[in-house]
Amino acid sequence: MKSDLPENIVEDIAIAVVLISETPEIKNWTVYLLNFKDEPITNVLITSKGYGEKEGKQVKTSLLRHSIGDLAAASFAGIEAIDPAVFGLTNEYWVSYYLGATIYDKKFIFLPESIIDSNLIRIPLLNKPGVMIR
Repeated sequence: MKSDLPENIVEDIAIAVVLISETPEIKNWTVYLLNFKDEPITNVLITSKGYGEKEGKQVKTSLLRHSIGDLAAASFAGIEAIDPAVFGLTNEYWVSYYLGATIYDKKFIFLPESIIDSNLIRIPLLNKPGVMIR
């Protein structure tokens, strides 16, 4: 049954954790969806959650659902602010969207401690530092 479904491969879509601003006391981070395609994507839905081990105990964050709606070609949309306290957890974003009449979906997983200064790059479209999974 599952083998009968077409394999819709997600391309030219990314999730980025972006450093928006910083002071000597605090850094403000936001998670963005980036559409690098030459055409819009529609009915974009995203779930986010964090999970893992902290101080020897298993922890989970709340499962959040985000409706982005439509996202124009070569553009981006903010998903949520993210607290640096959860960077030590696995942070998962499951994106689903339509391209024409075809639905696509993909999980983007930021592993624990992957959102660190040494992994920062300049995020395209936003021109700000961050960590991106494409």
